[in-house]
Amino acid sequence: MVENLELNYEGVEKQPLHEFTEKAYLDYSMYVILDRALPHIGDGLKPVQRRIIYAMSELGLSASSKHKKSARTVGDVLGKFHPHGDTACYEAMVLMAQEFSYRYPLIDGQGNFGSPDDPKSFAAMRYTESRLSAFARVLLQELGQGTVDWLPNFDGTLQEPSLLPARLPHILLNGTTGIAVGMATDLPPHNIREIASACIRLLDSSRTTLDQLREHVKGPDYPTEAEIITPENELDSLYETGHGSIRMRAVYEREDGDIIVTALPHQVSGSRIIEQIAQQMLDKKLPMVDDLRDESDHENPTRLVIVPRSNRVDVEALMGHLFATTDLERTYRVNMNVIGTNGRPQVKNLKQILQEWIAFRISTVCRRLEWRLGNVDKRLHVLEGLLIAFLNLDEVIRIVRTEDKPKSVLIKTFKISEIQAEAILETKLRHLAKLEEMKIRQEQQELSEEKQALEKLLGSDRRIKTLIKKEIMEDAEIHGDDRRSPIVSRDVARALDENDLMPSEALTVVLSEKGWVRAAKGHEIDVTGLSFKSGDGFLTMAQGKSNQSVVFIDSYGRSYATTAHSLPSARGQGEPLTGRFKTASGAEFISCVMARDDDLYLLSTSLGYGFVCHFEDMLTRNKNGKALISISSGARLMPACTIKDFETDQVVSITSDGYIGLLDIKSIPQLSKGKGNKILGIPPKKLKTGEESVSFVACLSGKQKLVIHCGKKYKSMNLRELEEYRIDRGKRGRKLPRGYQKVSAIEIVD
Repeated sequence: MVENLELNYEGVEKQPLHEFTEKAYLDYSMYVILDRALPHIGDGLKPVQRRIIYAMSELGLSASSKHKKSARTVGDVLGKFHPHGDTACYEAMVLMAQEFSYRYPLIDGQGNFGSPDDPKSFAAMRYTESRLSAFARVLLQELGQGTVDWLPNFDGTLQEPSLLPARLPHILLNGTTGIAVGMATDLPPHNIREIASACIRLLDSSRTTLDQLREHVKGPDYPTEAEIITPENELDSLYETGHGSIRMRAVYEREDGDIIVTALPHQVSGSRIIEQIAQQMLDKKLPMVDDLRDESDHENPTRLVIVPRSNRVDVEALMGHLFATTDLERTYRVNMNVIGTNGRPQVKNLKQILQEWIAFRISTVCRRLEWRLGNVDKRLHVLEGLLIAFLNLDEVIRIVRTEDKPKSVLIKTFKISEIQAEAILETKLRHLAKLEEMKIRQEQQELSEEKQALEKLLGSDRRIKTLIKKEIMEDAEIHGDDRRSPIVSRDVARALDENDLMPSEALTVVLSEKGWVRAAKGHEIDVTGLSFKSGDGFLTMAQGKSNQSVVFIDSYGRSYATTAHSLPSARGQGEPLTGRFKTASGAEFISCVMARDDDLYLLSTSLGYGFVCHFEDMLTRNKNGKALISISSGARLMPACTIKDFETDQVVSITSDGYIGLLDIKSIPQLSKGKGNKILGIPPKKLKTGEESVSFVACLSGKQKLVIHCGKKYKSMNLRELEEYRIDRGKRGRKLPRGYQKVSAIEIVD
């Protein structure tokens, strides 16, 4: 880069713009990544968090001290270590004090530090007070013991620790989130006991596999009692790759018929849940919910009451819908991206994080032991000089009283070091008693034993690991607790469709000859009492429920579907279906059908072809309709016939020439669409010229009777009487008796 620099005649440095911007942006990116947004694997803290914790320890705000104004802490942090905005610094401090945000809070706050409903509702720093929590000792306990490197602060007047000597893998215990440049981190919190157990397993054997570690680390543990419903295989993948997601679901119980939500997912607001459910109620999308209340208080931090409309409401289906459509179930992204001990950000899996932290911990403990060993050596050196002084006390007193430069004389006379001579001269007169010599010898012996123990420890990797395991178990015993977020297996939440959400009321859909439709409540509808437009009249009707779909079939064999509850009321004359659907020119509506998805219908044409289909085969969301039955040129579509029992129902077909045929419905094929097979045979010549066609088709079951009307005459026949007209599918049929061959209408009577 330096080689590309040029100097002009005025001595001004010149550099290409693309090189300057590239370097400037890269520097900024690295600053954000390393010094702002990502945590270090050693102590699991971002720089601002580390500085807040250290500044509070320097202010003496331990867990046993009195609380001090938060503004005092923020002022120290900004003035000494972190010259940034006070608002951002205070927010970082508040976050570490919120029990609903941090699994193991590092700060003990007094005052308004926000609530689960609104984490940002905390009071200003001039009103709140704070101190470090007991758990913060895990990070600070070994700080002054030579365990970490120290760096100059921003103006070079003070020293601050580059890291805190965490005694537990805090990176996994509280987790963290952060957005850097080109990368982000989302680490979930975990349970101390589980992580400590995994660390001990890994210290016992470096060959411990990820699967074996998973025996200890069941999954994340958030500061809420909501359930973690992520499948086991997804958790395995998450801990293996460092990427994935966690799904949490609220916990509810039944109480006197009401649904009580007692725990919400992490960082989900109860007021937000109430708002989401209330909006669905306003939109009439939750007819099964009668009332909604928030009864949360100090004794019950989360108590949301959902009152079903009746005892018949399927609570599981209702809650499944709410899980799918509200924040009662929430997904959290996991991206275990941390700054490693090599100073580089990297996404690591569970084993890599624990291995690297253990290496950091071993290094920290060794530095602590070496620091202590150095102090012991220094003290032994001083004690050795003091012992010489006590053994030659009279000579020492003489030198001090008579010599102008007693230090140099002491060094020369007793062959001691400058440090020892200084210690002798600093000794107070009251320490010259005989008893003091015994204390020195006792301290010397104790320190000698401690030195041997420290040297043994430092000389054995196995002993170092045993010490670390012991310390981990001690800290886990002090700060550990039971898992809060249970890991359970649950079915995937499914939102109810629009039909399921509508009230189930009896409804009759009426279709006119001109294609006008309306819906009347109830099934006891007198269609003769309905008014129609001039030139229009009643065609057909279908009975069902308001939460069902209704299907209309036109003369071209296309089906159209809509929801029954969306149709206009029968108090008026309805609306034309052509305004709701896009039909072909000249198309007329022939049938109107309402049923369950698995109900069967017979579709046929005047040429004697037809097939059986399910109601769900007629359904479509397309406004242009769905091609259902193929209609040959010159043929017309017959009204759809309801099939009650596919095994026993019979089909009766009557032609315009008075031929009738009876056959089993099960002999007709089941298709989802198409032309179908021949039901009744008509001579080809008559078909071609149109002299004869099928006039009526009906399905009979059980004790139903077929009534044939021929003008004013009529003839009634039950299935036993119709047996003489039984034919094989596709055959001609037989002539009706004389006088009943010109059939004008048929009727099915139960």
